[in-house]
Amino acid sequence: MSVAAAAPADAAAPPSYKGWAGIKRAFATPSALTLLLLGFGSGLPFLLIASMTLSTRLRDVGLDLGSIGLISLASFFYLLKFLWAPLIDRFPFPLTAFLGRRRSWLLAAQLLVGISLAALAWMRPELGVAGLVTWVLVGSFAGATQDSVVDAYRIEIAPAAAQAALAATYTLGYRFGLIVGGAGALYIADFQGWTPAYLWMAALMLIPVATTLLCREPVAPEATVVRRIDVLGAFWQPFSSYFRNNGVLLGLVLLLFVGLFKFPDQVIGVMAGPFYLDSGFSKSDIATVSKLFGIWMGIAGAFAGGVAVAAFGFRRMLLVATLGVALSNLAFLLMAQHPSELWAFYAAIAADNLFQGFAGVVLIAFMSALTDRNFTATQFALLVSLANLPGKFAGGVSGYLVEATSYATFFTLSALTVVPTLLLLAWLWRRIQDCAAPEPAAPGSG
Repeated sequence: MSVAAAAPADAAAPPSYKGWAGIKRAFATPSALTLLLLGFGSGLPFLLIASMTLSTRLRDVGLDLGSIGLISLASFFYLLKFLWAPLIDRFPFPLTAFLGRRRSWLLAAQLLVGISLAALAWMRPELGVAGLVTWVLVGSFAGATQDSVVDAYRIEIAPAAAQAALAATYTLGYRFGLIVGGAGALYIADFQGWTPAYLWMAALMLIPVATTLLCREPVAPEATVVRRIDVLGAFWQPFSSYFRNNGVLLGLVLLLFVGLFKFPDQVIGVMAGPFYLDSGFSKSDIATVSKLFGIWMGIAGAFAGGVAVAAFGFRRMLLVATLGVALSNLAFLLMAQHPSELWAFYAAIAADNLFQGFAGVVLIAFMSALTDRNFTATQFALLVSLANLPGKFAGGVSGYLVEATSYATFFTLSALTVVPTLLLLAWLWRRIQDCAAPEPAAPGSG
């Protein structure tokens, strides 16, 4: 089977979304602004709940690295969203069902994210972490649900040929969310404290809420089998469909490859904030370099990835991204050797974020090609969860590794974890072009 299914014979030729012209065309579609704002809503809470802003806050109030690593595991719902994604594919959310299958879940998830951020604003982790962990659990469940629905919405609102360009559009919004949830929160925390920082972030969730209320519901594929099966089948058929389309061996290897693809980058995520503080930088320095300059580097990398996939396909770009993600970790050795020197901070962040952005779009385009639109939320959520699962659990114990060795050793070891991924890619090299699931009758276009 081919990477993108051919258009029906009686359908008009779809527009081209290749190269810069394709990206401009994608921005001109009605769904582009929607994806930008929904991406913002997905990116905004992530650092506040599951990554660097939260770990920086915990280090700032005096928690040890081992505890910070363990607390990061409370956001594990981001890794397990495929478990309830079949319900998202099968049913609308009951209280908001009038909005449609996708938007009903979006609204409920976005409101719960906002509530959890507001609750986290009043937590005092230096006095005890039980309340904080509880609301991190709630927030990560809501954030993971939001991400699953946005991914499904993106795939269903536009034809397969537009996915690389729209992945870049969505990534732009997501990166804006990271800027606000990272740099914005850190600036506010530095001048006003952590409580106002989290309250402002909670208020900003009104932007994606308004977007959900105003955007249109995508047209579901007419062949959506999941609508005609029972609840047990809703959980079983997305997985049986995946292995039926790819075969058992290839399907398993693809899942393992996706799981290891960004491991070198993700394993250092939890320790990034503490490392910046321990290197002698203030919260404002971290906000400026890591979450302002760095996010723009990530946006540049994302658009480079979108153009590269459109021009060359994702097979060769998977190799470039795999190597780049691992080797960019070595740039942090500059910071370890030159603490408190801003030029080293800028150099490390530039390398890391350029390849993060590039690899993110390449991976999204690749996973979108593997997804059966009859089970969009479930299959994409499974792939995204696998893409984050190994690195997340390794990040949970990363603090103990740093304390037992050093930051320099930690970054070197993280780069070497690319070897298994390269071996899997070598085995997949001649098989990737035949690994995508078939696309049913086209849903609503962007």
